[in-house]
Amino acid sequence: MTKDVIVLTEQMPDNWTLLAGLLAGGPDVELRTAGDGAVIQLCDGGGRPLVSVEAPLLVRVPGEAARLLGEEAPEQRGPVWWLEARASTAVPEAEQVAGVFAGRLAHRLRGRIWPPDAVPAAGIEDPVALEGVTPAPVPAAAQPAVDVLTDQVAVVLQDRPVVAMTAWLSDALAAALASGRGLQIVTGAGCRLSLPTSSLLIGPGTRWVVRDGHGGYYDGRSGAVLHWHGGAFTTVGDRTTEVPVHQGYQHLATTGERQLTLTVHTRHPADDRLLLGGALEDVCRALTGSPPSGWGTAEPVPHPWSRRRLTEFARERSPAPTWFVAVGDPGARPAIATLTVSRTTGGVEEQLTFTAGYGPDDPPALDALPGLVGRLVREHRLVSTVAQVRAGRRDLTVPARLQAPPVPVAFVLGSEEVRDVGAEHAARPPIAAEPLRLGPATAPALYYPLGDGTSGAAWAAYEKLIRHLRPDMP
Repeated sequence: MTKDVIVLTEQMPDNWTLLAGLLAGGPDVELRTAGDGAVIQLCDGGGRPLVSVEAPLLVRVPGEAARLLGEEAPEQRGPVWWLEARASTAVPEAEQVAGVFAGRLAHRLRGRIWPPDAVPAAGIEDPVALEGVTPAPVPAAAQPAVDVLTDQVAVVLQDRPVVAMTAWLSDALAAALASGRGLQIVTGAGCRLSLPTSSLLIGPGTRWVVRDGHGGYYDGRSGAVLHWHGGAFTTVGDRTTEVPVHQGYQHLATTGERQLTLTVHTRHPADDRLLLGGALEDVCRALTGSPPSGWGTAEPVPHPWSRRRLTEFARERSPAPTWFVAVGDPGARPAIATLTVSRTTGGVEEQLTFTAGYGPDDPPALDALPGLVGRLVREHRLVSTVAQVRAGRRDLTVPARLQAPPVPVAFVLGSEEVRDVGAEHAARPPIAAEPLRLGPATAPALYYPLGDGTSGAAWAAYEKLIRHLRPDMP
């Protein structure tokens, strides 16, 4: 059993079908809305939420169920409606109610359920009458994803193969940060984070907390032993003592799998004709052989790849920044990216982090990087790029165990930045390899090779290079 239950159906769940399923708790229940109507809550007679259901999401990107739900994922045959229900951890019966809800919905719409054992053995019971049921509003600030709220942190309990940056989790993170709190996600040791989730879990008090199965806890990214103290999970000990590392974290897996990550910064003049996502598309094509499969502002990624639609969405949000996630074709090399679009005094900026996965006998194609970067310089107004290789899972998820740090393999300075630093100064770095000139001969970008990703000494070269180019940095 899990408190998160997901139903995939090829038919759109209408309101009456949702209501019929939500009345799984019997006639003495109350329905409320939250999140400006985007969430329906089933509450018991005392007003305690039992189950919260988010608005169905049409996922038209293939492979998302398998990517996020693992081996037990329901088969995804074409576009599916993805509906998530979360059972309250404060009410023991809530998981059973969520399972009955999912069972009723799947039965009516011929849908498929994750996890497969979510429906109670007793079955889904007969539908109950809907007469007299009236949703009652609650404050829009209510966060159904949050299980524990203190003055210091918001705590979210997760029990799924991959903790993705779902709309639930994204809303909880935004609300926690807005209130000055950290977000702490508590999982079992077998759970993994998606790269988008891992990238956003930053800031004071924010942690990935892992249960060790024996009553203990540790940080999923550092291994530091944790305990609940003062309204938050914190490290054991104090500042004068060394924080112990949990033994369950210390095993370094050496599978031979690797990841290649490109961090790309571009800047465009603000123009009504500007089409965003070009650098992302070119990077994906160069490293996987295919364009991105889809994009969205949360996981699962719902929309088929379209630079035009992505641009329209960002333009509607401007001048506020917009964060996107994009995935590669599931039939090609595993790939995932996050993209932040911002309106600045310099124009429109795109901050892209793109990661591709490689197997033990499939080395990253580092020889392709200069040609790819040359295209970014010529066509996408490149500001800078950092390329790194790390030992990591080919499926691009983050396990709760020790991982070797990434190693830089190249740094690129765009044409305008070379001019600002001084072309002659930038062309004489204090590193062994000579920089490559890319782009226009009159205003080239500089590509600085740093190694093949096998030696940590590349970090020393990278630090020397950056201090040479930016001597004013602290």
